[in-house]
Amino acid sequence: MARPAASPKRRTVKLAALGPVALPSAAFKPVVAPLCDPSKFRIVLDVGHTAESEGAISARNVSEFVFNLRLAKRIEEKLKAEGFTETRLLVTEGKARHSLFKRVAAANNLPADLLLSIHHDSVPNKFLEDWEFEGKKSHFSDRFSGYSVFVSRSNPDFKTSFAFAELIAKEMKAQGLDYAKQYSQSIMGRYQRELLNKETGVYRYDELIVLRKTRMAAVLLEAGSIINRDEELKMSSPERRDIISSGVTAAVKTFCEPRWAMLGPL
Repeated sequence: MARPAASPKRRTVKLAALGPVALPSAAFKPVVAPLCDPSKFRIVLDVGHTAESEGAISARNVSEFVFNLRLAKRIEEKLKAEGFTETRLLVTEGKARHSLFKRVAAANNLPADLLLSIHHDSVPNKFLEDWEFEGKKSHFSDRFSGYSVFVSRSNPDFKTSFAFAELIAKEMKAQGLDYAKQYSQSIMGRYQRELLNKETGVYRYDELIVLRKTRMAAVLLEAGSIINRDEELKMSSPERRDIISSGVTAAVKTFCEPRWAMLGPL
């Protein structure tokens, strides 16, 4: 008769409130996540808004879509230069709501590992002030500035979305940028959002279609305020686009590194 297989060697560990618990030795072996090959890793850079539905208008009468497209193209260049050759720039057409569903469908059909939606910020109308720029009436608000990062708990992979959002926000902070703190304040009214990390500026915004309808982890970056006159000038500069694109690229590279799980299933 065949000799019975030896039972796995067990090791005793103390778990809070449970006392000694015997665990198989295999439970202590590190489990490596699948390696991320940059040449196969696909991130979609969603250019916020469209030429027909331009988003916010800056203090100097430039559409948000123009800012979004310029920055997204620079991020695409940086990522491809770092080996992320499958990076995709997503530009859609049409009116606001219809274009949102078009971009979600396009991202889901690729498919992709991550989606990053690129935007530039404004303020609620009640904060706007009037001024003239180059003989044209315009609006501004110098009261608020900074970047912000949004995730949705309705995303099918919220945990991964939040992890990527944290990496982006930390890189923005490391580049010397400050996040927009007004979204956590009651003065924002219906635009107030839950601040998930007060150190880095990651907010929860469950209703955003591009975050909750995509089938991959998704993050929205408001790169800075274009209704703030001083910050608009910075956001218009190649230097600021380089700073932000370098931060995003560093976040993607960190996200792509192998991640270790110290314990397997108990």
